[in-house]
Amino acid sequence: MYFCSMTKKELFELYESNRIKEVAKIEKLEQAIWQNSLMRISVFASIIAVLYFFWNWEGWLLVPIVIGIVLFLFLVRRQLNLDYRKRISVERKDIQEEEIRLLDKNYKDEATGAEFALVDHAYCQDVDLFGKGSFYHYINRTRLDKASGELAKILLSNDTDNIVEKQEVVAELSKLVAWRHDYSAEAGLVDIEQNVSSIEEWMESYERFVPKWMKPLIIGFSILSLIVILLYILTLIPEGIAILWLFVGIFISGIFLKKVNALQNDTSKSLSTFQQYSKLLERIEARSWNAKMIGDKIDETSVEGLQASSSIKQFGKLLNSLDQRTNIMISIFTNGFFLRDLYIVIRIEDWIEQNRQYVKDWFELVHFFDTYNSLGNFAFNHPNYVFPEISTQARKGLFDSQELGHPLLDESKRIDNDFLIDKEAFYIVTGANMAGKSTFLRTVSLAVIMSNMGLPVCAQRIVYSPTKLVTSMRTSDSLSDEASYFYAELSRLRYIIDLLEQDDYLIILDEILKGTNSVDKATGSKKFVKRLIGTQSTGIIATHDLSLCKIADEHDEVSNYYFDAEIIDDELHFDYTLKEGICKNMNASFLLRKMDII
Repeated sequence: MYFCSMTKKELFELYESNRIKEVAKIEKLEQAIWQNSLMRISVFASIIAVLYFFWNWEGWLLVPIVIGIVLFLFLVRRQLNLDYRKRISVERKDIQEEEIRLLDKNYKDEATGAEFALVDHAYCQDVDLFGKGSFYHYINRTRLDKASGELAKILLSNDTDNIVEKQEVVAELSKLVAWRHDYSAEAGLVDIEQNVSSIEEWMESYERFVPKWMKPLIIGFSILSLIVILLYILTLIPEGIAILWLFVGIFISGIFLKKVNALQNDTSKSLSTFQQYSKLLERIEARSWNAKMIGDKIDETSVEGLQASSSIKQFGKLLNSLDQRTNIMISIFTNGFFLRDLYIVIRIEDWIEQNRQYVKDWFELVHFFDTYNSLGNFAFNHPNYVFPEISTQARKGLFDSQELGHPLLDESKRIDNDFLIDKEAFYIVTGANMAGKSTFLRTVSLAVIMSNMGLPVCAQRIVYSPTKLVTSMRTSDSLSDEASYFYAELSRLRYIIDLLEQDDYLIILDEILKGTNSVDKATGSKKFVKRLIGTQSTGIIATHDLSLCKIADEHDEVSNYYFDAEIIDDELHFDYTLKEGICKNMNASFLLRKMDII
């Protein structure tokens, strides 16, 4: 798969054009909101004026009052709609501004994902996955907390399954720019007072407190209440009986008051979640999807005769109805004559019993799209990147790349390299300080991670046989654990050996045994590399130790590559180009002298 070309300049122009459109929409909506507010105030004032000046019209007074109230309620509803549309436009404007900034790698207040970084992980600490300016920081566009965690899980998963299916999802979402932005804007309005996991746990453990048999009782009581009210209006029963009947209803409602209050307190925190999630599910259900993984996800969450969005929306309305019981006078009347709270609670509890087993799957579907929107957005923003051609057949080549580069480097300065990794082969990379060895290792590592995620990679072409990744580039000691640097290195190497006993991995190492003396390091490094060769593994090892390159003379599986540095006119020059062979020029002495250290 390869995207149609779109330059970075054209991307900037697209997002800027979208931003200007949203600003214009916001201005129009603000004007409409102001006008609607004036109309609402005018209608309300008119109702008061009619009541004051035409009180003696008796029966005729009812007509303009009813018309005024209906019009007022319409304007209130319109105001809510206009406010919501404005909030959506503000979110969309913010999305365009975020894209413009991040295309230039201008990081601001976006989540860095630092909380997701793991110490004991196959590659997390070595590849700049999390933190300020990290790959996560660059690609993350999630709006929901759970989806942010899901994106981190995908980055950390080392999962080589279903890569082609993942690519299909990313490719399909990448083309739906407006849909993605609408979805993200909608998700951005979720006001989460209670996290989704807590809602799921609460729903799974919820026990009803209003018996089902009370439903016909409530309906019967409400019918009798209408009869009592009608008889009172017709003066066929005294006022005392109507008041007595009211107190009977208040007494019945009062029996459950404490539990109803507790339920309202619990559900009011999740009201926004259900209201917004229903809108997000509507957007998902409104489209026909081609990607197999999306179809499978939707099938997993579908229930015969039940549409997820409609069901969640209905529940949101029930929660909203329960949340509207704050007016004491209205609450006394509706509960005294119609047991309103109990009727709503029964419907809420019925809904929970019927749907609680589906809610987690419905939420996961929403989070799936919020997560993969980030990946689709990344693909759209990098139209010159390519999806790796996945080779699942047993073949020699593990990773065959042309013009491979690092996506976080400035493309105008970045030097790309061709590189072929054969299965069960090792590549020793030497080079001068700052010549590009470590950057190259991280470039290959990140390309493997991106390939496994289903993302397009910064290259002209890649043929890839899926493999898991393990690295050791940044080992640190731990004073709190009384671990020396050398011991930390040994622990990391032991960790790698243990992983190799479980599965095949691409191993990427930067300078083995840095924490010991030169002779010991050379001897130990050779023995460790030979141990790795014996496991029939595949790997890349960067080193300053040229003696390690001699292993290539003893083992056909080992090849030497290098990054060079040249001193021209007393200045150090790097071409950052990977070459076959062994580095001859080292630059530590030159740099020490150049900086007047020696």
